[in-house]
Amino acid sequence: MQDIDRLYRFTPASNGQDNRIYDGTIVYYKQQLFILVSDYIAPVKICANELTANIKLKVFPLWWGGGVDNGGGGWAQGWGWDRCMQWEPGPGEGAQAPAFDCPVWCVLCQGCRARLREACQRGRGAIRLPTDMLSIKLPQLFDIHQVPKVFREDGIISGYRHPQSSALDCILSSFQMTNETVNIWTHFLPTWYFLWRFSVLCSTLNFLSESYTWPLLVYMLLICVYPFTSSCAHTFSTMSPEARHICYFFDYGALSLYSLGCAITYSSYVMPDCWVNSWLHQHFVPIAICNTLFCTSLSCYSRFLEMQFPHRSKILRTGAFVFPFIFDNIPLFYRLLLCCGGSCCHSEALPSHCYHLLFAFLTCFLFASHLPERLAPGRFDYFGHSHQLFHICAVVGTHFQMEAVLADMTSRRAWLIAQAAVPSFLSTLGALALGIILNLGIIGIFSAPLLWNPHHSANHPLTPPTKRKEQ
Repeated sequence: MQDIDRLYRFTPASNGQDNRIYDGTIVYYKQQLFILVSDYIAPVKICANELTANIKLKVFPLWWGGGVDNGGGGWAQGWGWDRCMQWEPGPGEGAQAPAFDCPVWCVLCQGCRARLREACQRGRGAIRLPTDMLSIKLPQLFDIHQVPKVFREDGIISGYRHPQSSALDCILSSFQMTNETVNIWTHFLPTWYFLWRFSVLCSTLNFLSESYTWPLLVYMLLICVYPFTSSCAHTFSTMSPEARHICYFFDYGALSLYSLGCAITYSSYVMPDCWVNSWLHQHFVPIAICNTLFCTSLSCYSRFLEMQFPHRSKILRTGAFVFPFIFDNIPLFYRLLLCCGGSCCHSEALPSHCYHLLFAFLTCFLFASHLPERLAPGRFDYFGHSHQLFHICAVVGTHFQMEAVLADMTSRRAWLIAQAAVPSFLSTLGALALGIILNLGIIGIFSAPLLWNPHHSANHPLTPPTKRKEQ
């Protein structure tokens, strides 16, 4: 009952009456009967006599008058709540179906779900529809003008989910085509790929006792966490405006921790030979922890500016992730610069590093530009919009980065151990634990105002699909 109530709570009323529709509603409109069960709308053939003999009804005439179409898909008369009739045939009474020349709502009561299911299973012909009609159905989708502004995306016109979806609706929506479906799967499936690569490494490396592998352990954990967190954020971001912000707070926190994992790995395996044991090498991870706090804080703060200053919000969020990326890759940029000058020996890791940087720049460009949907709004709502391409480029770039890190770790192992540059617990797993604690604290600080002062969705009216079709 709550699903239908929530989905249609914004039905307009000219007289201020309660026009909410409840689960199990039968709608008669233009000589057809419709039944609304768990967000599902389908035509129903009904035998009125058998229906009234088996199910008690309350009948509410919504429209009063001749029921003549006004030519615009609606009806000429206004709401007719002044006329309300209850119809419940008593014991021994003949089941006489009332006749209306106008649409009516028939609100089922007294265990309507059980009675409908029983009527279907017995095959009495009262309601001829499959029994799975009462099972879980995929949620309704909406256009951009039907959802609150906080849920809208630039250049995306259709395919929006309900802004107050239940957790189950959010999960089900990942199996129907919405404007978030590809976003969900382009990070959920790579999570399993990285988990598989991690499991292979666990069978070949000794992560428990060999400290040289600890930076790789941190990195592999985080490249599994960040796409999974992103997938969850896109899945559950339509439960409420507050939930949307909090979901993306965790998404930003996971990306920020991923940047910390990159810094830990680069400090241990990618650092140029001439920088090993230098001041920058010794302070690289502590600085990266500070960058993580800066990244999470600024990106979370940018969401509070999104409504009033969208461009400023985008700039701050982009900068929040570009800055840690540039810092983490300083050792790599220097190695590539040396190679361009002919001062470095060839390494099999360098091509993978270059591919990673290429896809990283593409990722940043797609995130900031909103291309191609800005050029053709509505054409890329379901396939091919920038955030989907952004996800794909990010995952492919991470793959090449992982291959480069593994190559550097293997080829430079003997030299790095000889230089006493073996990673410590504090600079690897300890840094990760500290980063997680601090990031959770930041997310909690930004989430607290949203939980204490929730912004009710009633301030963002939503047009029901049925109302849209009549207009």
